This record gives sequence, C-alpha cells and structure tokens, in this order.
Amino acid sequence: MNLKSIIKPFIIWRYKHISQKNFVLLLSIFVGLSTGIAALTLKNITYSIQVFLKKGIVFSENQLYFILPFIGLLLVFIIKKYLFSKEMTPSVPPFIKRAVPSLLYSLLRQKGLLSYKLIYHPIILAPLTVGFGGSVGLLGPAITSGSAISSNLSRLLRIDKKTRTLLIACATAGAIASMFKSPIAAIVFAVEVFSLDLTFASLLPLLIASISSVLTSYFFLGDEVLFDFTLTDKFSISDTAFYIILGLGTGIASIYFTKIYFAVYAFFDRFKTKFIKLLVGGITIGVMLYFIPPLYGEGLSFTKDLFEGNYLHALGSSIFDKYLDNIWIVIVLLIGFTIFKAIAMTITFAAGGVGGVIVPTMVMGSALGNVVAKVLNSIGFGHQVSESNFTLVGMAGLIAGVIHAPLTAIFLIAEITGGYELFLPLMITVAISYLITKNYMEHTIYTKELAERGDLLTHDRDQNVLTTMNLESVIEKNFITLHPEMSLGDMLYKGVSKSNRNLFPVVNEDHALVGIILLDDIRSIMFDQALYNSTSVETFMQTPPGYIDYNKDSMRQVMKKFQDTNAWNLPVIKDEKYYGFVSKSKLLTAYRRELLNFT
Repeated sequence: MNLKSIIKPFIIWRYKHISQKNFVLLLSIFVGLSTGIAALTLKNITYSIQVFLKKGIVFSENQLYFILPFIGLLLVFIIKKYLFSKEMTPSVPPFIKRAVPSLLYSLLRQKGLLSYKLIYHPIILAPLTVGFGGSVGLLGPAITSGSAISSNLSRLLRIDKKTRTLLIACATAGAIASMFKSPIAAIVFAVEVFSLDLTFASLLPLLIASISSVLTSYFFLGDEVLFDFTLTDKFSISDTAFYIILGLGTGIASIYFTKIYFAVYAFFDRFKTKFIKLLVGGITIGVMLYFIPPLYGEGLSFTKDLFEGNYLHALGSSIFDKYLDNIWIVIVLLIGFTIFKAIAMTITFAAGGVGGVIVPTMVMGSALGNVVAKVLNSIGFGHQVSESNFTLVGMAGLIAGVIHAPLTAIFLIAEITGGYELFLPLMITVAISYLITKNYMEHTIYTKELAERGDLLTHDRDQNVLTTMNLESVIEKNFITLHPEMSLGDMLYKGVSKSNRNLFPVVNEDHALVGIILLDDIRSIMFDQALYNSTSVETFMQTPPGYIDYNKDSMRQVMKKFQDTNAWNLPVIKDEKYYGFVSKSKLLTAYRRELLNFT
C-alpha cells in the first residue's frame, strides 16, 4: 500500500465534510507547527555545533578559530558533492542564488512546486555553515525548509496553485515568527515580499500559522533562544534630528550593502570551479575573522552585547585589545565591523555556504546604529542619546533599505522589544532609509535578478498578470503564408479560398516576413480576372504596423505595442523568421482569464 492510496480516501472524505476555507485554516496550523519545528531544529543544531567548538575543541583558546569557517565550508562542499550530488538538481535557474528569490521564481514559473529534498537540505547544510562561523543567518534556510513542507503537503493533498502560494507564505511567516517571536512582523513580511493581496481570506491563515510557530517555540524552548530585548530608555522628542541622521546613515549603508553583495558575487563568478571559490572564500573569511572576531556566525550575540552596553565583550578578543580604552578606537572597530559584515556574508554565500540575509542585515544595522549613538555622545554636543535605542532602530533602518520592507522592519523591532515605545523613531529612520534606497535602486538583492529577466511579481496586479502570461499561449499559427512573387490568381486560389482568416503573412524563401496582405486591400479587385496574371502579391502587400520579437518582448511590451499601434493583429518574429500572429482579442481574453486567477 503506497502513500497515494492512503491519501486518496482522506481527500474524498475531506471534500465531503470539510469546507475549503476551514481546510486551509487547518493546514495553516500544521504548516506553522512544522515550520516552527524546522526553525528550532536549525537553531539547536547550530548552537550545539558552536558550543562543541568553543568548549570541546581548543581552537578558540589557541586563537585558531579563524580556520573554522573554512572547515565548515569544506564540509558543506563535500556533502553537496558526494552525498547530495544526485539530489542537487537545480529547480531554479543558476542566476538565482538565495532562498527567497528562488521561492518567488518558483511561485511564478513553477506553480510553487518545490522538491521534497529542500525540507532537509537546509537543516543539514545551514548549521554547518553558521555553526563553523560562516557570517550568514538561519532565517533563509528555515523559510526554505518550511516552504518545501508546504509545497509538498499541498501537492500530496492536490491543492490548487493559489492555496499553495498562500501556504508557502504561511511557512515564511511561521519561520520569522518562530525565530523572532514576532507574529505581526511575520505576516507583514509575507505580504510585502510575496506581494500577497491582504484580504481576510489570506490574513487569517497567515495569522494562525504565525501563532502556531510562536507557540511551538514557547512549548519546546520557552524564551531560551528567542531574540528579544527589554527597553530601558524611552524616546525623547529632542532626539528626532538624530534619528533623521541615523536614517540617512542606514540608507547609505543599505546601498553599500546591496552593491557589495553583487560585486562580491561578480568577483567569485570569475573562478571556474566551486573548490577554488571555497578555497578563496574560506581563507578570506579567516583573515577577516582574525582581525574582527564578531564576524563569526550570525552575530546575534554581538547585537545583544551592544544593546546591553557591553561593547568590549561584543568586539571580542583581538589584536586591538590594548586600545579599547579609547572610545574612538572602539567606534572605528564598529565601523570596520559594519563594512566587513556585508563582505563576509556575501563571501560565505559565494564560497558555497548556505544561509540567510536578514539576520546579517540586522546585525550590521545594530552596529551602525550603535556607532551613530557613540559618535553623537562623544563629540561634545552636551546631548546624550540612548545607545541601546539607536542600536535597535539601526537594525530596522537597514532592513528597510536592504530588502525594501519598511513595515516589516518597524513591526519586527517593535515586537522583539516587547512594546511600541520606539514606534515614532522607527518610522522616522525607516522611512528615510527606505526612500533613499528605493529612489537610488529600484530592486533589492531579492528581486534584482528576477526583475532583469521579467520574472518578478509585485503589488501591481496588472503587471503580475502580464508577467505570468505566456506569449506562446496567445500566438496563432493558422495563417496561410504567401510569397512576394505569387500572382494575384495564385494568391486567391492557394490562399484566400483556403483560409478563414482575413490576414495573410508574406514571407521570402528564407521564411522571413517581408509584409502582410489584408483581405480589405484586395477586395475591390479580387474578381477582376484581367489582373490575375499581371499583378503579384508584392503589389498589394504592406508593412505591418509593428512586430513582436518572440525572444525579447515581454507580455508587458506586447500589450504596449498593441496600444501604441492600435493594431488588431501583430506578427511574431522568432529568430528573424515569421512565427505567427497575436490578435488583440485573444490577448485580452487571456489577460482577463489570468486576472481572474489573481482575484
């Protein structure tokens, strides 16, 4: 008895006794619980590895910890090559390098169908990367694992694409809720990043999945591994100008973060083999760790220490220890951490590591916020700002700028601090950071590659419909082709009399389109037999009002060409040869059908 034979009776029973709405709610509970367990498993394995390396091995005592990232990357490389080699068949194009972009692509082009192997791959590979010191986060792998659970569950239960998309969003929300104890921010992230329409039908499952994940964390671990803070300093209205400065700083840092991300990847793409990338990446990260130890791993403990004012412990033991009594040296070291955290994170990815982007972004933002506060408190203005508050708000500013998710940034920091006393400074800093980065660069590290290839879903429903439409599906090929040298008589007998269309493409011997003939163009002379042999097709053909390039034009460009030319039919050219026609009526019918799928 196989699994399908067991599931089939359940599916039949479900259709008879449980409504679609209630079934989705039940599934959202299961998705939340399973994603929460996946996230906690990732964290526990990672922490176990870190504790083992710190206490069970003498690397840290002998100041040899900087070789650990190379060992971790090497283990990931070996497992990928020798254990997962047959399983690692890419389900997404190679230009997509991160978890969230791969999910966005899958939802658009692959109906959200993910390999079941993605359930356990991240749980094995990410802890090795992060536990051994790779400067990345665990949230991305948790999202991937939870989304794979949702996708395969929906495939098993024969759930439609729209519900599958919602369940994957529920898994994403569940991962964030479990990691940070922030169910509202989790919902907002799913809406902002996955471009969901926030209706009651989608809001309730997202909320239930988030709550389920948070409860999973409480049930298994209580507050033990949750990333939370308790505010001690209240917001002062006199600090408003300084939060504006912080917003400017995080906006500029977000642009730097994004540019360095793509620059490092471009540099590593020059290397021909994965082992060379591993070797160069591992050595480079080790050198950076030797001088800046806090780059080790996710860095959440670093942020926690900064929040508590323990910057000496945050910076760790390094060759600069004897200079740490000078606050300006501390500021320079924190600036160095801010600069090199983005580099170390991207090198970890480019060298083959598995991890996420959001946590390193938060950690980098916390360092930047702390730097701004320390500078303001040290330059002698006579006004002291709260370093802990600036540490938290800096995190939000960088999240908003790097991933273009301002609401997520606001609610995430508000929730992990257990209140909304920082709501106003969060809004100020986040708004400025987001506006700066959004105006400077339209797309993020999540969306840039997808947008360049026309594979990006946004909150623009019209654009989404055009993005999901397939040009091939609207091309009509039942047109009889003519040749320029054909006589009028041949055209009538071989073309007009055998076609039910009033449009005829004219092609040369290479099948390249040279013109078109409309039935209206020859209607007045088509019965004049004296012209049958004396005139040719070339006499009556005309240039079409426009062309559609099959290999280059997106559906958005196709629709614009119809709008600009006011034509009812446009020829399609593929590899410089005639391929068919697209009619406005069929295009609009397909558009309406696809629009209904989004409603």
